[in-house]
Amino acid sequence: MNRLVIADSSCDLKAKDNLEIVPLTILVGDQTFVDDSNLDLDIFVNTLRRHNGETSTACPSVQTWNDQYEKADECFVVTMTSTLSGTYNSARVAAEMCQQDHPDKKIALFDTLSTGPEMVLLIEQIQKWITENLTFEQIKAAGTEYLKRTHLLFTLKSLHNLSANGRVPKIVASAFDLLNMRMIGVASPEGTIKPLFQCRGDRRALSKLIGYMKSEGYDGGKVRISHVLDPSVAENVKTQILSEWKNADILYYSTAGLCSFYAERGGMLVGFESAA
Repeated sequence: MNRLVIADSSCDLKAKDNLEIVPLTILVGDQTFVDDSNLDLDIFVNTLRRHNGETSTACPSVQTWNDQYEKADECFVVTMTSTLSGTYNSARVAAEMCQQDHPDKKIALFDTLSTGPEMVLLIEQIQKWITENLTFEQIKAAGTEYLKRTHLLFTLKSLHNLSANGRVPKIVASAFDLLNMRMIGVASPEGTIKPLFQCRGDRRALSKLIGYMKSEGYDGGKVRISHVLDPSVAENVKTQILSEWKNADILYYSTAGLCSFYAERGGMLVGFESAA
């Protein structure tokens, strides 16, 4: 029996072993960027920074999802929040079509109501459960329960893209840069972006971030961090966490295209699990 984990590219991971990645597409003016392993992140981020017009994203097609479902008997599908993207719905429609043609195929869909490293936490758990030979039904139920204790924080150093899309006034975005401000926000329980704090400088932002993790029940468990072309900011978070929880399981890596689109250069996303 072939079992496969499938995720959209907002998880920031690359395809490997039993993990397949379905790319989103990002439109910057008249340029199209496919969020796959061929994307040059530095060129993409610089293009985004210089662009002052409209930008947009496009979710994977139903057929793209269906092509992945054809590869396995059991599929575990992890998507970004359905509140802000059509990605989950596209994956769901593809699953319904695929199961009409293959009634014995099993497909579990997980709407994480989040993105980036919170998706990674679930992907890693599903892969672990597969190696432990849990049944399809056990993994589906355990994944749903696990998402109840995972969280996503993000920090932004720039509001340029939000300003270019009319979500933030340009004068606010300019002042944000000039004053060395940082925005800290979370993925809300409804799957939306919820700002929490604005503060000046990395040190203050780090203090706020760690404080929020504690308030949400973090006690030394897993932390996954994705950064937009700035590993130093992720290393600082890792160092601070390890100073309080020396056995914490922490990994960090670069964002892919979709999370870079929203977080911009110097931005960071932090996924963590609260105590069981």
